[in-house]
Amino acid sequence: MLRAFIRKPALKKETLDAVFSQYTSQRGMHTRNKKAMELIAKGFSALKEVDRVIDYCERNDKRLIPLLRTAKEHFELALEADNSNTHARYWLSKLHLKYHVPGANKAVGAALLVEAAEMGDPEAQYELGCRLRVENDYVQSDQQAFCYLEKAVDQLHPGALYLLGAVYLTGDCVKQDISSALWCFHRASEKGHAGAAVAYGSLLLRGVQPPESLTKFNVKRGSPNRKMKKSDEKEESSNPVEMAREQFEIAAKAGCDLGFKWLDRLEEEDETLLAS
Repeated sequence: MLRAFIRKPALKKETLDAVFSQYTSQRGMHTRNKKAMELIAKGFSALKEVDRVIDYCERNDKRLIPLLRTAKEHFELALEADNSNTHARYWLSKLHLKYHVPGANKAVGAALLVEAAEMGDPEAQYELGCRLRVENDYVQSDQQAFCYLEKAVDQLHPGALYLLGAVYLTGDCVKQDISSALWCFHRASEKGHAGAAVAYGSLLLRGVQPPESLTKFNVKRGSPNRKMKKSDEKEESSNPVEMAREQFEIAAKAGCDLGFKWLDRLEEEDETLLAS
């Protein structure tokens, strides 16, 4: 009976206005973002066509100008539609820095790249980190490069994972850490990075032991369709040759010649052992 007399307090007009304003703002943001992504897709399509033929002509070939201009216009329109879009910023920066597009300005490209990286775009963070690793007589930028690479690694960017793994492996500007290097190579390899797969596989063949966290992860992640005894599963997961073979297969699948060469070498060694 009491429920019939209990009424929810009516929302104040100011609260309703605030909720409606927030909803309208979010809807407008979604619309702007959708429009920007459509424009980016069109610009990227034009740029992809440039990349398809650029190796067979001069970089400043006039026949590429219409495509480059189309890409530039669409990326600029995407930024106008949604100024917070990091993808548009990143691809526009690449046009200014890499291509002979009309009106290209390297200073503008560098500024756009830094902005995109600071706004959290992993591709921009990776490229900026790569560019900063080039030392000169006036700027010591290794630590800045390492910082941006770490940010890209936090988002599991495969190229950044591979490069950071190489940094840890060589001890370049950081303390050498083989376990961290293997972790980076492993995660990049999972994303299909051929170089990381080859590096990881070759280190395994050299007798470098992967961190326990990786071996446990691999055992738990075993395919449910494969039924094997625990002892057999443990043996396979700890066999460095088989683990390395899996890595070289990933590299070969990505079309890497080194992956095929390593697989051929392992096959030859297997045949030699069988013959003896």
